[in-house]
Amino acid sequence: MKVISVNVSLPRIVEYNGEPVATGIFKETVPGPVMVRRLNLDGDAQADLSVHGGVSKAVYAYPSEHYEYWKKELPAAYLKHGELPYGMFGENLTTAGLLEDEVNVGDRFRLGGAELRATEPRLPCYKLGIKFGRPDIVKRFLQSRRTGFYLAVEKEGEIAKGDEIKLLERDKNNITISDITRLYAFEKEDLVTLRRVVELESLSESWREHFLDRLRKLGI
Repeated sequence: MKVISVNVSLPRIVEYNGEPVATGIFKETVPGPVMVRRLNLDGDAQADLSVHGGVSKAVYAYPSEHYEYWKKELPAAYLKHGELPYGMFGENLTTAGLLEDEVNVGDRFRLGGAELRATEPRLPCYKLGIKFGRPDIVKRFLQSRRTGFYLAVEKEGEIAKGDEIKLLERDKNNITISDITRLYAFEKEDLVTLRRVVELESLSESWREHFLDRLRKLGI
């Protein structure tokens, strides 16, 4: 497991439906080490802190393995120079060897000098549609279940392209990132997993409340 690319950007203003929109989704690859801090990477920031960023979503990782899928799914007219550059999905870290159905919520990793903890899947917003120039990418992204995942920063440190990703601790609850996506969008009445998910210490409070509300509506 390793880091394939490190990508950052500061928010910029773009036009969407004739209106100015601030977004930090236009990530660009950086060649050297980048300091990872509690809320983001140096040189990186989120535009709308009401839905992006925060302690549980400080770093966004996306598996490089998914790029081949998207190259086949998306028409060449939407690809830059016939390819999808790393960072295209707004990720800070493009990784190899870390897939959503293999990473547990709460797993701890060392990347370079930093220690990170997996927290939740990424849910796409309309700004991904701005990036790709097609609003249907938002639905297709979620339907693909290739969401990538967020990480909280347990120990600040530098991360660089080529760094090994070492698993430090496997969360014993065995609820994967894919399980959260599945419960959210596809198998909403899986009561057994719902009961387990709401007990996860590493799950953010907003996700916990979402699933608790689901249980309440199901009469549990």
